[in-house]
Amino acid sequence: MKINVIGCSGAEIPGHNAPSFLLNDEIVFDAGSITSSLNIKSQLKIRHIFITHAHLDHIRSIPFLTDNIVLGKDRHTVNLYSIRPVISTIKKHLFNSSMWPDFTLIPDPENAILNLSKLKINKPIKINDYTITPYGVNHPVPAVGYLVEDIKNRKLFYTGDTGPTPKTWEKIKSKKLNCLIIDVSFPDKMKEMAISTGHLTPQLLKEEVATMYNLPEKICITHPKPQYFKIIKSELKKTGLKNIHILKEGEIIRV
Repeated sequence: MKINVIGCSGAEIPGHNAPSFLLNDEIVFDAGSITSSLNIKSQLKIRHIFITHAHLDHIRSIPFLTDNIVLGKDRHTVNLYSIRPVISTIKKHLFNSSMWPDFTLIPDPENAILNLSKLKINKPIKINDYTITPYGVNHPVPAVGYLVEDIKNRKLFYTGDTGPTPKTWEKIKSKKLNCLIIDVSFPDKMKEMAISTGHLTPQLLKEEVATMYNLPEKICITHPKPQYFKIIKSELKKTGLKNIHILKEGEIIRV
């Protein structure tokens, strides 16, 4: 698997993009910054978008992508996937013909630019050479992380935004993860805020990893608040966790 880190920041300031991960050019996990970061040619290759939850920093690029597709020569349908509450929120509050044109009906219902697909938690679907399964995570709004398995049996888990989520690790304990992309948004001194807003700190991450049946081969940190980047980096080192890496926009993860 090849994952392009389009965005991995917990806040937007110049040089820091909202979460978006591009898998082998066609599949996106979260859509916070794809249209502000990818050129048109790359945008028009996208066919599938998996959303972890409906907070704005994870869905913001979807309206602009639909607009770019309808104006392009290669007009095609993009499939948008998530659990029912997330899909319902996106349809009700975003593609409602008030906040943005309803691209689930444009240019016409049979050839709409956007197809909304509801997933069931713990139920896998197959997309090309990948099996993708949503698992519930701990966030103030309905949210899932995604387990991605390829035909070579390589496994990636992307949490999206999450606080401590032991039930998730229990569900996937039989899976030997080659890569875990996990939220660490705040430094340890802000533990209470992290927990109340559904995020992790370095120490909370260490506690999460301690509950995992199998230690991931590689742990990639996403969503750090850039205002606290230096202290988060320092505290992550102090955890003693091996094979840990803070992601940067533009890098490639190979799983």
